[in-house]
This record gives sequence, structure tokens and C-alpha cells, in this order.
Amino acid sequence: MDLPLSPPLQPMLAKSAPSVPEQPPGGDPVWSYEPKWDGFRAIVFRDGDDVVLGSRSGKDLGRYFPEMLDAIREELPVRCVVDGELVVPREVGGRTRLDWEALSERIHPAASRIALLAEQTPSQFIGFDLLALGDDDLTGLPFVDRRAALLDAFGGAGSADGSRYCHVTTATTDAAVAAEWFHTFEGAGLDGVIAKKLAGHYVPNKREMVKVKHSRTADCVVIGYRPHKSQPGIGSMLLGLYDGDDMHFIGGASAFTAVRRVELQEILDPLRVGEDVVHDGEASRWSAGKDRQWVPLNPELVVEVAYDQMEGDRLRHAARFLRWRPDREPRSCTYEQLEVPVRYDLADVLAGGK
Repeated sequence: MDLPLSPPLQPMLAKSAPSVPEQPPGGDPVWSYEPKWDGFRAIVFRDGDDVVLGSRSGKDLGRYFPEMLDAIREELPVRCVVDGELVVPREVGGRTRLDWEALSERIHPAASRIALLAEQTPSQFIGFDLLALGDDDLTGLPFVDRRAALLDAFGGAGSADGSRYCHVTTATTDAAVAAEWFHTFEGAGLDGVIAKKLAGHYVPNKREMVKVKHSRTADCVVIGYRPHKSQPGIGSMLLGLYDGDDMHFIGGASAFTAVRRVELQEILDPLRVGEDVVHDGEASRWSAGKDRQWVPLNPELVVEVAYDQMEGDRLRHAARFLRWRPDREPRSCTYEQLEVPVRYDLADVLAGGK
């Protein structure tokens, strides 16, 4: 592979902000805004038939997404380097949105399973920055120029009708439009808004962009815990919500310190349902292929957690423990407390979309 930029290449990163940055009053725009895609970050390197899907860790994701290698060879310039996101779309109620769970399942060790999933849940690539084209390294150009070159290189790709697998994200310089996207595009499975300086260069592994992500809280019932695999204490706390008289597992809360893991197990163990550990019950969506053992608890404790968004009736990502809620009755913890996002179609989030 003989390109101006070679793998592995760490992507440019973003720092968090509480709101979408405004354009300066009365002057030329400074920011370009685009939806924040919630998939696998990937930098595409193509030199003829040689294609690498470089992940943030530097590993090649190509073996897990063989259908994307073929699409890149067919749809992208012969020699290019493109920063973007791998996603898996699915149709729900006549609209197309992202399916994080289906995307996560694509990382599988068995070649036969990879081939099957490539056919059943094919991925797509959303490009949002062009880093090299032909013999030219574009990272030193302003983003506004890289964006124009990206649209030209993709031929205005923006259809989500299945006729193409490589697309360009939509973008705007209107802060009000970006703020609207922050709320409406969540229904298509997106994760917030990214702001990039129009004059900014591409700087690998530096937080030169700004991200505004969704953040919400919910009161949930603690229905179990998963023991930590290698240290004392719990690994994650399993959460549930009531739907009428039925309790539904919605996901887990994790990322505890070593001391806190032990403290939480001491709090939760008196609520154990018997002494057995379940090995084949409801499993956390973040542990596919791992040990599924968990400890069921009587549904007596309520906890407030921070989460970003739901996917169907479950948390899209692991929640973060905030505090105990002894003032809440478990039966009062229902789906009705959750904010339901507007359901936009994936095609609305692509350049040249509806």
C-alpha cells in the first residue's frame, strides 16, 4: 500500500461541551456542524484493491466487514484515505435507523458467522473527512476544503435506499439547524452533534473537534449484578423497569472503582434470590461471547442512573450510577419516565438526503 498516509493512523478526537457552539455574531461562520454517528470509528485506506479499515486501536476491521471491503473497491476513489464511521442500519416502522446491537455482533471470531452476518446485517460506511486523495495529503488543508473534496470524491453519495454502501454525512453552518438535529436525529439512532472549525487542519489523536452528546437520568430497579471476572466485588449492576406488572431488563451500570465494587456487593448480597448464580439467563448486551453468569436479586432497591439514549426497550450503552433513591418505590420505575426521541429516517442524516 503506497498512500500519502499509512495505517495505523489515530483519528482526530473531540472534547465534550454542554451545548452546540454558536457562530460569531455578524461575521463569517467559524464552525461546521454534523450529526454525531454512533458506530465503529474507522479510517478507510484504499490503494487499488488493497483496503484497510483502521480502527481507533489501530487494528484492521476488514475481516469482520467483508461486504464493506467490496463496496469500498466499487464506490470510493482508487487511492484515498477517508475518516468515518461503520454503522448497521435496520428498518423499523417504515423508517431506517442505526442498530448498535447488530453492529456489535459483527465482531465475531468465527469466519462462518462473519460471512452469515455480512449477508444478514450488512454494514455501511459514513464518511465525514477526506484525509488523502491520490498522491495528495489533505490533512493540512482547512476542513471546508476537505469537505468539498469529500463530497466530490463520493460523487455526492447520500442514499440510504440500499443502492450504495458508502455515504457522506450531512453538515451545516447554521447553529440553529444543528441544535434541532441534536434533538430530532436521535430517532435515527445518532448520538449528538459534532462541531468542526471550518479553517481547522486534521490533527490525529488531538481533541480539536467539539462534541455535544445526549445525557439523561432515569430511576431503575436493581434486579441483579454480574460478578467481576478477576477481582472481588461486582462487575456491573443489572437494571430493570416495569411495564405494567412485568419487569424488563434494560441494561447495566458499570465503571466502578475497586473499593466501590466490594461496597456494592455488600449492599446487594442481602437481596439475593437464593444462593445460586444464573449462567444462562438474561445477559448484558455488552458481553456477547463472554461469561453470562449473573446474580438475581429481589427487586427492592431503586437507583438513579445517567444514560445517553434508548434503543427499543433497552439502554443503548452502559449507564452510570448516580445515587440511590430510597424515596422511590420499585413499582413506580416504569418506561413512562423516559424521553422518547423523534423518529427520523437515516436518509435525512446523509448529504443529499431527503
